[in-house]
Formats: sequence, C-alpha cells, structure tokens
Amino acid sequence: MRIIVNQVAYELPSKSMVSDALALINAKPPYAVAVNLHFVPKTKHADFVLNEDDQIEIIAPVTGG
Repeated sequence: MRIIVNQVAYELPSKSMVSDALALINAKPPYAVAVNLHFVPKTKHADFVLNEDDQIEIIAPVTGG
C-alpha cells in the first residue's frame, strides 16, 4: 500500500503499523508522529494500523534560542 511520510511516497505491505513506517525511513528518536494530522503516542506506534494513502508526519524537536 502507498503511504506518504513527510511528503514522500513509500510502499508498505497492507496492515503495516506506524512502527513499520518508522523503520522504513530509519527514523532516529526523539520525534513525534502524526497520522492524518492526529498525534500518535509512542506507546501506540506498534499497534496503530496504517491505511492506503495515510499521511504521516515525523517531527523532530528543535532546540536552541
């Protein structure tokens, strides 16, 4: 199935989880994840099922002043 991660299209098997998408792009913590603009807590990454054309945003914190 096709998903969008940070505006880039990727292919994953159907019934993939958020954790599968994170592994696909080799995401390194810390980060926050939103699927279709809804925050997904880290505790749900392994259980949250993705659907065709879901849009995932992976957001890294910005530090400094």
